[in-house]
Amino acid sequence: MTAPGKIGEVRARLLDLVDLLPEGAPLPPERELAVRWRVARMTLRRAMDDLVLQDLLVRRQGSGTFTSRPKVSRRLAMTSFSEEMRRRGMRPASRTLELRRRRGDRARCRLLRIPAGDVVVEFVRLRLADDAPMALERTFVPDRYVPGLAIGDLDSSWYELLATRYGTDIVTGTCQLDPVLPDQRTAEQLQIPVTQPCLRIRGISLDARGRVMESCEATYRGDRYAITADLRRPGRTGVPS
Repeated sequence: MTAPGKIGEVRARLLDLVDLLPEGAPLPPERELAVRWRVARMTLRRAMDDLVLQDLLVRRQGSGTFTSRPKVSRRLAMTSFSEEMRRRGMRPASRTLELRRRRGDRARCRLLRIPAGDVVVEFVRLRLADDAPMALERTFVPDRYVPGLAIGDLDSSWYELLATRYGTDIVTGTCQLDPVLPDQRTAEQLQIPVTQPCLRIRGISLDARGRVMESCEATYRGDRYAITADLRRPGRTGVPS
């Protein structure tokens, strides 16, 4: 049986090695590392497994083991992208690619719970964390709720803008997650290949008055993003036996 202390020692050496290498760099072969550090290959493999689970290493069949960036884990909660990135010690930013106003079609207006033909603001933003593209968001908002909204207003947190300028707090919502492959344009904007799986989140958000403030369609990089959620069984309390 491999001693936990020995695995921890090897894990620390691997972390030092990862820190010295750029993202995507190959690690030396397991046999070489085991000889260099005078450890059993099973011990080395166990330590490497820990770092693979943390997304600090990635194994590629037939190619070896490579350094990787850990995925950003975002909770399914009524928090903005900016809030979540700051909470994880990252610097959020937005690049607004498009903003336009037009009369909403029947389906969009039904989703936003406004009369058919009402004006809808549509804007597209590239969301970044520490200057790296993370997600592409397309948001639809009833124009009546955000009068005067301009493209220059959207470089920071959208939810903070709603709260400070329009006195509106987002309190609840619904969303749907799907695995997707990006189209060519989305892949270029996210700086990923079209073969890179992504997460698509579609949903609506409501304010304290029960108004649908937005519907949003976002594509998140699958290599940099993971979604987490707190799960509870309905109508149950206590710890299950």
